[in-house]
Amino acid sequence: MASRDYHDLLKPEVINTVSGLSLISRIVVEGFLSGLHRSRSVGPGMEFSQYRGYEPGDDPRLLDWKMLARSGRYYIKQSEVESQVSVKFIVDASASMEHEENGISKFEFARVLVACLAHLAQKQGDPVGLFALNENDFVSIYPKANQKHYNRLLLELLQLSTKGKWPQLAVASKKIHSQNTRELIFFLTDMYEEDTEISGFVKNLKTKNNDVVVLQLMSGSEMDFTYQRSVTFEDLETGTKVKVDVDRAKETYLATLHQRIADIKEFLLSQGIHHYLFRMDDHLGNALQLFLKERARLN
Repeated sequence: MASRDYHDLLKPEVINTVSGLSLISRIVVEGFLSGLHRSRSVGPGMEFSQYRGYEPGDDPRLLDWKMLARSGRYYIKQSEVESQVSVKFIVDASASMEHEENGISKFEFARVLVACLAHLAQKQGDPVGLFALNENDFVSIYPKANQKHYNRLLLELLQLSTKGKWPQLAVASKKIHSQNTRELIFFLTDMYEEDTEISGFVKNLKTKNNDVVVLQLMSGSEMDFTYQRSVTFEDLETGTKVKVDVDRAKETYLATLHQRIADIKEFLLSQGIHHYLFRMDDHLGNALQLFLKERARLN
């Protein structure tokens, strides 16, 4: 299957299986990396300045087969800056992430994003971990760098479920950090909060040893307000329903939304945290490009 056809796999029956998530992540990442090679644009861990002899225990995937063909010897490609960073993914598992677009919820879309980003991180040798929070649960899979761990991460992704609100006292942020380890943290959330519970949580994630990136997930219908006539909106966390006249509400809604996003971005920037709005109809390759950009900051 061509890499451009991954959209055909974005169905709940595929996303919600380990084999399906693995297939999607492989197609997306391999297609993205082949595009990088064609454009000669490379990211961290992919630009090489020297070679060294192969040693027992080295990952065979790092062998340079062209050098082997020319010299008859096994060589490992070394990146210009060899540095390991723990990559941690935090998923908002509150009920607002159940919002759907084209039959896929934000939460399911977050599963796909984490699977793809973790696959890319693992290919570059970085350990990956997974955390998820809602008002009832705190799930933690601490980072490791091997295929068995990645498979476990996919399985845990599928076992996560949404429920209730974001916890008011998110002390879990203290349990996510590692001591004296450089970290790249991706927080996948829609940033829907009653007060400042999510903003406060993100603020507490930032330390001198890490970079924190908020991927705010939004559907195209939320961003463009492409509803017809009147529509009833339901708060997925409280159950409150409101009937809205679309034509009358659209202008005010969009102005309020854009201001809200601008305020979020400004607040996070003031805390040294990077913010990216990611629409569910964006190409997944954009998230991989973002990962490489953020990963390069830590080199």
